[in-house]
Amino acid sequence: MSRQLLKSGTSIGANVREAEFAQSKLDFTNKMSISLKEANETDYWIDLLHATEFIDDEEFEVFKPKSTEMLKLLVSIVKSSKQ
Repeated sequence: MSRQLLKSGTSIGANVREAEFAQSKLDFTNKMSISLKEANETDYWIDLLHATEFIDDEEFEVFKPKSTEMLKLLVSIVKSSKQ
């Protein structure tokens, strides 16, 4: 599970970086949409790691709000880029 978290978590940043130099608005939107999907997956892994007690409550309280904020930010970017 922690490997999956690492993969999805690092993919968010990689796709955001790619979006910075997108060839078109559509390309930008697609890359940011991929980042959003990866952020959602990362949030899932954080929940699962907590549920299985791989991470304790204290760690969860550090990671979960950051994950939620990342999701909100990416949802906003994707919505506005589609308009």
